[in-house]
This record gives sequence, C-alpha cells and structure tokens, in this order.
Amino acid sequence: MQVRSGFGTAFVALMAFSIAGFAGAEDKKVDLKVGDEAPKFESLDDTGKEWKSTDHVGKKVVVVYFYPADFTGGCTKQACSYRDDMGKLKDLGVEVVGVSGDSVKNHELFKLDHKLNFTLLADEKGEVAKAFGVPVAVEVKTTNGKKGDGSAISLQRPATSQRWTFVIGKDGKIALKNPKANATEDSKAVIKLLAEKPSDKKE
Repeated sequence: MQVRSGFGTAFVALMAFSIAGFAGAEDKKVDLKVGDEAPKFESLDDTGKEWKSTDHVGKKVVVVYFYPADFTGGCTKQACSYRDDMGKLKDLGVEVVGVSGDSVKNHELFKLDHKLNFTLLADEKGEVAKAFGVPVAVEVKTTNGKKGDGSAISLQRPATSQRWTFVIGKDGKIALKNPKANATEDSKAVIKLLAEKPSDKKE
C-alpha cells in the first residue's frame, strides 16, 4: 500500500515505533538482585483464599520458594524439609510460602497428604513467577507422582516454574536469591543465612 500524505507517513512510522516498543517491553525480563525491593504480589492459597504479600512482608521475614509441581520427588522432599525445619524458622521470625503452577485443589491435597505447616500459593498463570523473574512455562501438564502412602496420583497443572528461592527481609528487600535451590537443603540454607543476620531475627 502506498502512503500519499505526510500525515499518513508519520502515522505509519508512529505505529511501527509503538509496536516495536510494545514488543520490547513484553520481552523484558525481570532480574531481581539482592538488595532490590521485592515485588508485590497476590494469589490464591491452598484454601482458596486471597493471599497478599502486603499483608505479610514487613511483619516477618518471608521465604518465597518456587517449585515445579506437587507430588513429585524433589518437590515433596523440599516441602517436607521446610515442614520439619519450621520450628527453627519460626524462631527466626520466618513465614514460608511455597509457590507453584498447581491449582488450589492440588495444593489442598498435597498439603493434607504431607501435613505441611505453611502456605502454598496457586500460581496458575505464572504471574507470581514472572514478577520474580523465575522461568515458567504456562501450559497444561500432568504430574504423575506418589502420595505419602506410596499410592500413585495423577494431577494436571496449568503452569510449571523452575526451582528458585527468595528471602524477603523485614525491610521489604531481597535478602537471598537462589536460582539453583537444592530441594533437600533449601530450608537449611535459609536458616544458615538468617542465623547470620541478627537484625532479621524475631523481635
């Protein structure tokens, strides 16, 4: 199509600039660093209630750990480690929040089956993961895992994130970013970090 007027040429140029700018903004990835302000976020918890970070950050140290899927081997070990270390974590003034792309129902079953004593958030659209810069695939996948009694379970989840862990200090800033969290050692790494930071301990 030939543009005959100066106005038309300017309009086409403006549209091209706008589309390019939008694409660039969409492709921009979050890269949080230690010392940065933690993003504000909200999601549904394992009971289906709304959970807002603004209701928790600043009152306690908040551990936000992302994991791929409920009822899988490594993720179960990680969750149970946090469960077993909860006494030490509470003594350090810590609140733990696990985040995955599983549904509220999946989380409810996972929490009940393994007697988890902390909150799980259903990040079904991967929005919380993206806010923290955690790689996430938003597509329906199936988890074929095992329950605590060894019986098989098959569940669908709308999104799958990688295993990253963040610690948000009482000042609202990132105190730890671990993009290579070890499922079995994650809770202990958090305890070690906070034990060395007296200012973040429970008042």
